[in-house]
Amino acid sequence: MDKPTYMHLTAAKRILRYLKGTMSLGILYKRGIDSHLQGWTDSDYVGDIDDRKSTSGYVFKFGSSDISWSSKKQPIVILSTTEVEFVAAASFMCLSRSVVEKNFASTR
Repeated sequence: MDKPTYMHLTAAKRILRYLKGTMSLGILYKRGIDSHLQGWTDSDYVGDIDDRKSTSGYVFKFGSSDISWSSKKQPIVILSTTEVEFVAAASFMCLSRSVVEKNFASTR
């Protein structure tokens, strides 16, 4: 962020209070539901016309519960729609591997 304002600080504090208040919550896994890992990713091409950077995001689901999600502006300038999809797919593969490794480590 180039020039954070008081409004940004207030929003950040609100997010931290929310996270602190939800530390005891968890993810509900229902019996009988197909429990497999799914993931989706998407990105836009030059979504920000000022700096020509793309935004990409992903969602991971385990069964019917979302377990991880993100949306962020890419730190690089993408020159084609093919390249933006490649960057999104590569990011997704790295993240899916880390989710699987964390899940495997926690079941041991």
